[in-house]
Amino acid sequence: MLLGKGLGHVAGRYTQPNAPLYPAITLQKHSSAAKHSRPQPDRRRVSCQAVEQQGATTSTLVQQNGNGNGIAAELDEQQEAARKLAATDPCVGYNLPKSDWSVSSLSVVVLGASGDLAKKKIFPALFSLYYEGLLPENFQIFGYARSKMSDEEFRNMIEATLTCRVNARERCAEAQEVFLKRCFYQSGPYDAPDGFKQLSTRLSELEAIKPRANRMFFLSIPPNVFLAATGNAADHARSSTGWTHVIVEKPFGRDSESSRELGRGLARHLREEEIYRIDHYLGKELIENLTVLRFSNRVFEPLWSRQYIRNVQIIFSENFGTEGRGGYFDQYGIIRDVIQNHLLQIVALFAMEQPVSLDAEDIRNEKVKVLRSMKVVTPDDVVLGQYKARGKLPGYLDDQTVPEGSLTPTFAAIAMFIDNPRWDGVPFLFKAGKALHKRYAEIRVQFRPVPGNLYREKQGADPDAACNELVIRIQPKEAIYLKINNKVPGLGLRLDQTRLDLQYQEQYTSELPDAYERLLLDVVNGDKRLFIRCDNG
Repeated sequence: MLLGKGLGHVAGRYTQPNAPLYPAITLQKHSSAAKHSRPQPDRRRVSCQAVEQQGATTSTLVQQNGNGNGIAAELDEQQEAARKLAATDPCVGYNLPKSDWSVSSLSVVVLGASGDLAKKKIFPALFSLYYEGLLPENFQIFGYARSKMSDEEFRNMIEATLTCRVNARERCAEAQEVFLKRCFYQSGPYDAPDGFKQLSTRLSELEAIKPRANRMFFLSIPPNVFLAATGNAADHARSSTGWTHVIVEKPFGRDSESSRELGRGLARHLREEEIYRIDHYLGKELIENLTVLRFSNRVFEPLWSRQYIRNVQIIFSENFGTEGRGGYFDQYGIIRDVIQNHLLQIVALFAMEQPVSLDAEDIRNEKVKVLRSMKVVTPDDVVLGQYKARGKLPGYLDDQTVPEGSLTPTFAAIAMFIDNPRWDGVPFLFKAGKALHKRYAEIRVQFRPVPGNLYREKQGADPDAACNELVIRIQPKEAIYLKINNKVPGLGLRLDQTRLDLQYQEQYTSELPDAYERLLLDVVNGDKRLFIRCDNG
């Protein structure tokens, strides 16, 4: 693959042979685009603090009473119970206000219920939460779309998408049957109030069993109807007795002006605390673990700076093309669709300073500081490409939904820099593309060479090959591993590079939750740590 002038220079200095830029692309004109992102916390760190506090309490009471055995045993049991509660209840782990579901109901409304996202992700995630006992006793789910459909037809549509992908697989068919009875459908336009008024009437009838009703709306609809649908939902179907939360899917605008216009439009109908801008990548297990890895492990925090880190690579690779979605993709391209949303959010979380607390606003404040410190990208720092036909894989322009002669990039490699004391001079290398050699996403942190290395002659002519590297594989087969130099066993002195390896599938027996499961549960609990603020999109 050829490189653009500027990025070729950067890549030659900072990348590693075993982490190459992608092949099989056609280069196009340079372009620059950059936007902004967001961060998150973790439960084990919180419960660790709680355990420390309780441990101190145990020690104090033992000293006061003199008899340590009985008191210590009793407090150990309390400590263990508190630890288990914090691990399973995010409201406890994150110090969130808890809803009293004994007097409250929950209604989830999915706008765009007949679309692919709703069928493939949202409804299965809601069922998984129900199956795991994480939804309140009194809940109902409504699909809303322009398509005409009865409740029974709607249930038949989503039944095929429901799977028992969760830990406890007993009574799956029974759980599905109960869940589907809680699902209803309301047809209506997005840009007129009549359908939303009918929806609100039906919701109120089901919610009457409890004095307080909470409502959650998920906008799984095209961006051009975001504002109309949001306005009608907020003005004509808002809860009058409880909270109303509205989930907005990316893209949050096509450029700065359209993003600001979307923000102003949402603000005309909703308060900022009612808006949940979702980027499902922030709900992935390894992304949520970033803050835990860094801030709860003493070994990493001193190394997390320009003194020790040579470059950071954030890689997103898909081994398939647009597959009939070229019309939508062509409006945005790989930079807006992937780098501006997913990858910038990851970098903001990776590079932020330690927040004051795990509160959502404290974390998001630190992320915004990172984004505001990013230097403007120049054409010399960018390479763009578009995939061509290869074997049985058609080219981008072969997609009938793509405009003829489109120059929209399906691949981008960008070098970005953060202008602050911690990261000054460290390149953050973004690489994202479709129709590449394999599907994966990962963060690669390459450390600087050892100064005055005693073993330079034993490590070969390429100094990059001997650099330590921390790799966080986001998907698939989630893993964290550190590449270190090691002596090969035997007589003589021969060096090799090996891994300290954490494979999630081997270490943890439970299946990892889908990103939408985590994010939907966070909306129910009012937790905004993994969501994007208006100044962070």
